Amino acid sequence: MNTLIRMALLGLALLAGVAKAADPLVVSSGTDRAIPIAVVPFGSQGGAVLPEDMAEIIGKDLRNSGYFEPIPRQNMISLPSQASEVIYRDWKALGAQYVLTGSMVPNGGGVQIQYALFNVTTEQQMLTGSVGGTTAQLRDMAHYIADQSFEKLTGIKGAFSTRMLYVTAERFSANNTRYTLQRSDYDGARAVTLLQSREPILSPSFAPDGRRVAYVSFEQQRPRIFVQHIDTGRREQITNFEGLNGAPAWSPDGNRLAFVLSRDGNPEIYVMDMGSRQVRRVTNSPAIDTEPFWGKDGQTIYFTSDRGGKPQIYKTGLGGGVERVTFVGNYNANPKLSADERTLVMIHRQDGFTVFKVAAMDLQRGGAPRILSGETSLDESPTVAPNGTMLIYATRQQGRGVLMLVSTNGRVRLPLPVAQGEVREPSWSPYLN
Repeated sequence: MNTLIRMALLGLALLAGVAKAADPLVVSSGTDRAIPIAVVPFGSQGGAVLPEDMAEIIGKDLRNSGYFEPIPRQNMISLPSQASEVIYRDWKALGAQYVLTGSMVPNGGGVQIQYALFNVTTEQQMLTGSVGGTTAQLRDMAHYIADQSFEKLTGIKGAFSTRMLYVTAERFSANNTRYTLQRSDYDGARAVTLLQSREPILSPSFAPDGRRVAYVSFEQQRPRIFVQHIDTGRREQITNFEGLNGAPAWSPDGNRLAFVLSRDGNPEIYVMDMGSRQVRRVTNSPAIDTEPFWGKDGQTIYFTSDRGGKPQIYKTGLGGGVERVTFVGNYNANPKLSADERTLVMIHRQDGFTVFKVAAMDLQRGGAPRILSGETSLDESPTVAPNGTMLIYATRQQGRGVLMLVSTNGRVRLPLPVAQGEVREPSWSPYLN
């Protein structure tokens, strides 16, 4: 693999050779427990038989947030499907704080789902609702119910109905590798191929409207940025500059695209107006500036730079003025922000260690980053859910590139079931209408 491709495959982040793992860093998730909740198997009226277990999907969603711990189904004393069947003392005996029930009724060619959420302590119904659709939309309905329940219980908008992009690489021989750009549910289910290529695909990124994606393709034997419309598959080549063209990042309004070019020598951050296609240079340094990520004001860009000697995270306004953001650790790169911009997620290496881990730093309180990833050492490409409760990153497990989901409170960490081959470059969608 030539140097240009290697730089791009590592997100243009200047990984100066990833060393073998030292002792892994571990962050404690604290002594507080996730909230016990019972998601009861949904009842069926009128002979409705569904190919998906909606209660199981909802339970996994709530667990993945790190806020809730579903009670195992085999421990449930009763299986209520409506309010009159909920016996609160049974659920108190199991330690459940909340109970979610549902029932399914055939509706034309699809089903109608009635659901309700109960507070076991107060013995009150908290939420009731209905959602309908075809049997092909069962996962959508399950994610919707999980979103509604999560928001009612936490006050935080649910992100279970969002989507994810990622890239797979299947190697058939030394000179035959197939790269695919996939879109799936946030949990890896229902993957759809958006693009196939014999050349690398890198850095996919959802536009704020969720209908377009930007990515880097090597189909012309050099990195160039494309935008693809998800619904129609129509593609537009956005850049064709000499040298590196990489790391596209959409502005919050979707009208501009930040990316990295080396057309003037070393890699710098540039911004393109998507209407006029005019490009302006944002950074100007003899160092390497890369991996832009927009602040929610649409005027601030966070990025990785080695201008201080080693890769660290900086931010700049579009009008200039660079400020260093990270100071703890000898390597901090690939910045991502939570929706409220209180938390910075990054790839971090602590002083004295050789492993690269996913970490989160409180931008208001400062201090050392908290390590979120597990017993792996080659972590990269973190992407954060739009509500900030979960993140997904690429890593290696049993010699294979995989995606890991972790709750930002550290309680949950699990591999996602995705396609065969090497999996990398995850990107979380915005909220979808």
